Amino acid sequence: MSSKPDLNIGLIGSGFMGKAHVFGYATAQKTFDLPFNLVFHTAADISDQAATRAAAGFGFAHATADWRDMVTNPAIDVVSITAPNALHKEMALAAIAASKHVYCEKPLAPLAVDAREMAEAAETAGVKTQVGFNYLCNPMLQLAREMIEGGELGEIRGYRGLHAEDYMADASGPYTFRHDPAGGGALADIGSHALATAEFLLGPIAEVMGDLATLIPTRPDGYGGTKLIEVDDVARAFLRFENGATGSIEGNWIATGRKMQHDFEVYGSKGALSFSQERLNELHFYDTADAKGRQGFRRIEAAPEHPPYGNFCVAPGHQIGFNDLKAIEVAGFLEAVAGRGPEPFNFRSGLRIQTLVETIQSSSAQRVWKTVAT
Repeated sequence: MSSKPDLNIGLIGSGFMGKAHVFGYATAQKTFDLPFNLVFHTAADISDQAATRAAAGFGFAHATADWRDMVTNPAIDVVSITAPNALHKEMALAAIAASKHVYCEKPLAPLAVDAREMAEAAETAGVKTQVGFNYLCNPMLQLAREMIEGGELGEIRGYRGLHAEDYMADASGPYTFRHDPAGGGALADIGSHALATAEFLLGPIAEVMGDLATLIPTRPDGYGGTKLIEVDDVARAFLRFENGATGSIEGNWIATGRKMQHDFEVYGSKGALSFSQERLNELHFYDTADAKGRQGFRRIEAAPEHPPYGNFCVAPGHQIGFNDLKAIEVAGFLEAVAGRGPEPFNFRSGLRIQTLVETIQSSSAQRVWKTVAT
């Protein structure tokens, strides 16, 4: 019997990210010395059938088609929200009002004003929050930040970030919740990851110049007709960082052939870094101090020397994966819930990303540089 207190988990939504949250909790429980014994208490979904199926498949003790019943249940300690983007605000505010800690997938809310309300509600209630930006949990990104902050690249001069996938590349694909103007579009959906990584590595972005484009103007509506698309398929922005560096990011969900291209390059006066999520256990480093004729990007492979890789595997080069990053994210969040550490990426951080998204959107519409509000 574990001497740790139980922490009862409630899950809203059982799709791709709902399953990822479950994997994250389950793996974290076995991989880290968590401060709690995690209990899969209740799964909520759109219907009784969907909820019952999710509960049985994921190992939850209870199922419900009414998420409100779940978040107000006094037995629930943490609510995981993996529902469509436009529903995040209502669900999170209800959970916060019930004094639950909240783990919400990105984007936090359709609008920055909504994200601010959510962040302030959580801070007032004193509950802990987490927004799902698990790519930031990669030990290789932590290493990259340490190298940048430690001066190994010298003065940082330039940055390029990209998040490209092709899940919207087929023009005959139907209209989905991701196309809803209330929080939809490639910039909000995946460009937000590129923005989060840029600030994780180089610090605050001060100014942006955005360019958003809709390349597939209509989609089948599922009822024999078509629906006008009002959100971006491709979003790009030039960036000026507070530290003086300049750069760019792109979010693209019609990048034919790309399944998970979350990449970045950092250029400094003494060296450079290159990374691709398609090979997420590698970081490539160029050092200008190398002898002429011996210069080139060299591969650094993930290993136990890059915490917390060693929690998953004792051997270098054997690799961790997407759901392992979710487990690292969960572990950090639960440390914060227990009061043993800061919140890794809370609702206030999620507000910051939504502020960047809206500033880029506004810049694109007005075709001018915009200062990012702090």
